[in-house]
Amino acid sequence: MATNKNSKGLGRGIDAIFSDYDALSTDKEAVEELPLDEIRPNPYQPRKTFDEEALQELANSIKQSGVFQPIILRKSINGYEIIAGERRFRASKIAGKQTIPAIVRQIDETQMMEIAVLENLQREDLTPLEEAEAYQTLIKKLALTQEEVSERIGKSRPYIANYLRLLTLPEQTKKYLQAGQLSMGQARTLLSLKHKEQIDQVAKKALADNLTVRQLEQLVLQLNTDKPKAAKQRQPKSPFIVATENALVDQLGTKVKIDSNKKGAGKIEINYASTDDLNRILEMMHLHLD
Repeated sequence: MATNKNSKGLGRGIDAIFSDYDALSTDKEAVEELPLDEIRPNPYQPRKTFDEEALQELANSIKQSGVFQPIILRKSINGYEIIAGERRFRASKIAGKQTIPAIVRQIDETQMMEIAVLENLQREDLTPLEEAEAYQTLIKKLALTQEEVSERIGKSRPYIANYLRLLTLPEQTKKYLQAGQLSMGQARTLLSLKHKEQIDQVAKKALADNLTVRQLEQLVLQLNTDKPKAAKQRQPKSPFIVATENALVDQLGTKVKIDSNKKGAGKIEINYASTDDLNRILEMMHLHLD
């Protein structure tokens, strides 16, 4: 893969680990024909699904012309693990090949993980959920903060936080998102539901009724504002309070509620879905508890 300097601002340190495909054939890095049955996928590969039609097209090309660009491997206890080139590996198996051209490199576990995540993020074809899991991998496995991930991939911290929030969705809604039935915009809208137990049900309705993001936003707003008839009606919030709530929601990537009285005093409520989500919010507020 020729690294694109304009590609999403990703992996500013990756060139030191993962050189361009155009420069792979060097005296120091010989291309070998290695058996496919001795090669295993990268365990840190963030992509969970591969386009079967695109793989078949690549397999047909490999049948006719072979594999032009060698895949990159590292030696493992049993055979080899793929650093980059899993699509060519899969397509070669479909094409009935027994071997594949490859270069074997000395890569440690941390480098392998970072390459797998950054290389796939550069390709821009991960699902939103896979992208969220890629950021989570960098944070957990490489002990990076959201700020460090943000700097490494060239995206804002709120952007990273919004993707990480997708991991708090219930499992059924995650399946809809992974399958491409729900969009990123719809998923973010569902996360704003006040009662989280409604998310799967509302997601199902969104699919059944083919709701747009705007229509889904209106439905969520209605569900969030519905109150029991006996409930006491509150005074509407001032535009300033509403704008402040919205700004905090965008910044923290979670539901924020501000209540104030006539004297100007009040309270701020910040929702979190798990201990990890709480730590994420504290980190964004620059709070570190020992």
